[in-house]
Amino acid sequence: MATEHDRDEPAPAGQVLPLPPAPDAIELRHLRAFVAVAEELNFGRAAARLFLSQPALSRQIRTLERLIGNDLLRRSTHRVELTLAGDALLDRARRLLTDVDDAVRSTRSVGGELAERAAKAWRPVHDLTSADASIHRIRAATEEFHAEIEPPEGTVARPVNAGGVPALSVSDGPPRPLTVLHLHGGAYVAGSAFGFRPLAGALSLAAGAGVLLPEYRLAPEHPFPAAVDDAVHAYRWLLDTGVPAERITVSGDSAGGGLALALLLTLKEQAVPLPAQVLLLCPWVDLTCDLQPAHEPQPFLDPRQQRAFATAYVGDHDPGDPRLSPLTADLAGLPPMLVQSATGDPLARDAQRVVERARSFDVDARLEIYSAATHVFQYFWSFLPEAADALTHAGAFISRVAD
Repeated sequence: MATEHDRDEPAPAGQVLPLPPAPDAIELRHLRAFVAVAEELNFGRAAARLFLSQPALSRQIRTLERLIGNDLLRRSTHRVELTLAGDALLDRARRLLTDVDDAVRSTRSVGGELAERAAKAWRPVHDLTSADASIHRIRAATEEFHAEIEPPEGTVARPVNAGGVPALSVSDGPPRPLTVLHLHGGAYVAGSAFGFRPLAGALSLAAGAGVLLPEYRLAPEHPFPAAVDDAVHAYRWLLDTGVPAERITVSGDSAGGGLALALLLTLKEQAVPLPAQVLLLCPWVDLTCDLQPAHEPQPFLDPRQQRAFATAYVGDHDPGDPRLSPLTADLAGLPPMLVQSATGDPLARDAQRVVERARSFDVDARLEIYSAATHVFQYFWSFLPEAADALTHAGAFISRVAD
């Protein structure tokens, strides 16, 4: 509290009275939304650029205007214009965002130890993926690997029977509408819904959406099409619970990415309403295992073991089935897709090829490549900045339709 003496003493010469600071509630996302709209002068293009729905983008702009106390944009039916206040903010907001991005890049440049931490986390699994390792040891190592990753604080996993398929409902706190169907990785032979709670929780937190994580059946005990059938049952269950297809995002990591495409192709064949979009995290879609990585990162799988996993999953079925070979499938009519990969992922070619294939059928497919030296780097969101960025972008992509 100011005293009488404080009020009577003049301000020192050459100083001005301080202006009030900016409201603490202003966030970088508000400024990024404003800059995108100011540069595009079109809410639709700005929303697409930020992977947001137009209503969500409009809410961010209104929040920023309310916090600042000025209108920043003039909106009419046919055009968007900057106000004088908006024009005054634009260059300053650009400089601020550039400084923040430069600071993050500089920090990453000295953060090589984080990449090594991610590589070390994978090693126990890699060490067991030689051609003579038993499926039971590989499954145990996979569960131990995921057990080392803590789910985000506050996320809750609840058991669900999804059309006869055991599953988990994962949300960041109270139950949310299940608008994401995530299919986990594990080369079709390992992995579990329980083990993948951390990744599902991170997606839920980033998107503000509930995630359904099915416990689909694994090969070799249950070869193709058992996993696809389980995914179809889980998706139909979502529709039966009243979730509209236009609000659903199907996602998958590694082999789960291939399974996600198989699900979409099956739904298309069965004339079931397709989801609004698909998210693929470092997908494995080439079961011929034709791997030619551009770099030499730490090994992902012994090629013989990877082929053995693919053979166990394919079973007696024709490998030319489009649900097994999406790189040769007719992808026409599939929903928009966001595909994320890493520079050091041995399966980076799979991500590139599936995007090229989708685009050849006029599918809106986008590829994001991050500077990381491991497969499914998104698992390491808790300490790897690239993974946190990727999941933040994935969450914005999901929220376009989940709102």
